Amino acid sequence: MSDEPSTPGGAFLPQLELLVRARYPLLYLVTWEEQRLHDILEKLATDHGKQLIEWSIHRGLRRTGGTRGMAEHEPVKDPVKAIDAIGKLTEPSLVILKDFHAFFDEPAVVRAVRELGQQLKGSFSTVVFLSPVLKIPVELEKDISVLDVPLPGYADLRRLLREIITVIRQSNRVKIELTNQDAEALIRAAQGLTLVEAENAFAKAIAEDGKLSADDIELVLGEKKQILRKSGLIEYIETDETMGSVGGLDHLKVWLDRRSAAFTDEARQFGLPEPKGLLLLGVQGCGKSLTAKAIASRWRLPLLRLDMGRIFAGFIGSSEENVRKAIRIAEGVAPAVLWIDEIEKGLSGSAGSGASDGGTSSRVFGALLTWMQEKTAPVFIVATANRIVDLPPELLRKGRFDEIFFIDLPSRRERADIFDIHLRRRNRDVATFDISELAHDSEGFSGAEIEQAVVAGLYQAFETRGQLTQQHVLAALAETRPLSSTMREEIDRLREWARTRTRSASPVDDVERDDDAAVVRG
Repeated sequence: MSDEPSTPGGAFLPQLELLVRARYPLLYLVTWEEQRLHDILEKLATDHGKQLIEWSIHRGLRRTGGTRGMAEHEPVKDPVKAIDAIGKLTEPSLVILKDFHAFFDEPAVVRAVRELGQQLKGSFSTVVFLSPVLKIPVELEKDISVLDVPLPGYADLRRLLREIITVIRQSNRVKIELTNQDAEALIRAAQGLTLVEAENAFAKAIAEDGKLSADDIELVLGEKKQILRKSGLIEYIETDETMGSVGGLDHLKVWLDRRSAAFTDEARQFGLPEPKGLLLLGVQGCGKSLTAKAIASRWRLPLLRLDMGRIFAGFIGSSEENVRKAIRIAEGVAPAVLWIDEIEKGLSGSAGSGASDGGTSSRVFGALLTWMQEKTAPVFIVATANRIVDLPPELLRKGRFDEIFFIDLPSRRERADIFDIHLRRRNRDVATFDISELAHDSEGFSGAEIEQAVVAGLYQAFETRGQLTQQHVLAALAETRPLSSTMREEIDRLREWARTRTRSASPVDDVERDDDAAVVRG
């Protein structure tokens, strides 16, 4: 590895240096990467003429670097005694306290840290709490400044890969079969990993077949999927769905096509901002989740799914940390599509959560909204919702999303497209079916209900060991009571609400008339 420390992207490093120069006494850095941050802080200490001291419960308080001479500290392991020793330092110092959050449940520790913060205000020393989780007692909230450390960026991972390749070439035991494009794809695949995780993934790829090649991209992606799965908050979704899998929704498809190159360097040079995201409202089973998957495939971006239910953990304070962690993970993998399915279920209680959960839902909702409004990382959010009455009004404000689309029940033309898609997907000759009749008889059916009618017809045909016919599908349609019938009043209210507040995902002139009623889409 190079002696040059890996620098986090964005404004983190200038902000950290600014706080040290401004003589902020207590900083809290949220990160898993101790070694990476140790290198950064060591360089910062040297640049500012400070000695670098670190403490852990295992090794105690000790000097590890810097420019000033200083006698070695005794390995003081007790946290209160360590705080007292830091307060007695006479030289300008940068002090790292590792995993100190574990002791914030002790009143004596909290009081000692608070008094240390007051004591250091007139000095040139700064204490840095280094921890993978954010846990600050309410007594210290006004005394400690928090910085989230971003995961390694593209340049950091490229530097790491170059170092590994240099070592490999010196050994002459491993083959390098990477073009410049392959190397770029391999680095992109590793985004979202820490440097240690990326190094392990590259090492595993080399150990598997004795070479480093384009074939290892999938292996690195597989490692990333495992790591995301361990987080319990973000799920990596593998999808082969395309826009061809989505019937109708022509306006939405045109909107997405116009933004298909929005994450490229060419778009940045042209002056285009990265798109923020979409909110897809509509009737259940009409393709919202399918569209989210198709967007990721169309734009060739990883698809991440945020489980709002897992955000709300059982301990007070954990939920806020969970949403911060989820945001860090999503930004680390960027550019990516972040799918928040049925977002109303996670945020519906935010308005009145003060009495029920101590305001946890409100704080989580506020953190999510702030990030959606101000995020600079290329994370495209696709949020889906079925019940608009459960959505907080703040979520619908302009600036959170680029557009809000309403997905209604499919028109006759769209139903014909959906039948065509599902029959072809099951290797049936569409020419042997009267698609027009199927579309007519499926009035009021959602896309999911149409698919199930095809599946039910297949079961009937298989039972008699015959081929799927028109009559099998028609019979399945006749036996189904669609959601538009059982929940007619709710769907009518949804349509009326969306008529003046959203953009229709399908052409507004897509009109259908039956004997009983006329249904105007969106």
